[in-house]
Amino acid sequence: MNDQHDISVLNGLITTTLDSLKGFEDAADDAKSTRFATLFTSFVHDRGQIVATLQAEVRNLGGEPEDSSSLLGAAHRSFMDLKQALTGKNDKAIIDEVERGEDHIKAKFEKASKDAELQPAARDVIRDAFVSVKAGHDQMRDLKHSLA
Repeated sequence: MNDQHDISVLNGLITTTLDSLKGFEDAADDAKSTRFATLFTSFVHDRGQIVATLQAEVRNLGGEPEDSSSLLGAAHRSFMDLKQALTGKNDKAIIDEVERGEDHIKAKFEKASKDAELQPAARDVIRDAFVSVKAGHDQMRDLKHSLA
């Protein structure tokens, strides 16, 4: 049993999910269409639930859960801000960036769900969260392709 490994993996996913949540908040603020703003806001709620679940598992393992997003996420959002300034913050550009972020979070959860060193409880929490992450990814991918 390696609680520290589980805590480390879970905290990494918390940080990535917080990055995603913040990205969706920014996208909701910047979207021109209320349809997209509403969609992004629903993702903020979903990602918040994932964060809470992952943080609870870290606490169950006796760890201190992450509660802030990463420098990389902040850098990505800064890049999104610059790109949006150059493209006029149009919804297609925002959706392209959101979908790119979704590729990143999906890959992180996919990798973690296959981590053979995780204890069953942590792996189950990650796999349950991955269902929501993958659904979000697929929805953004389909939306991006519908606008192409």
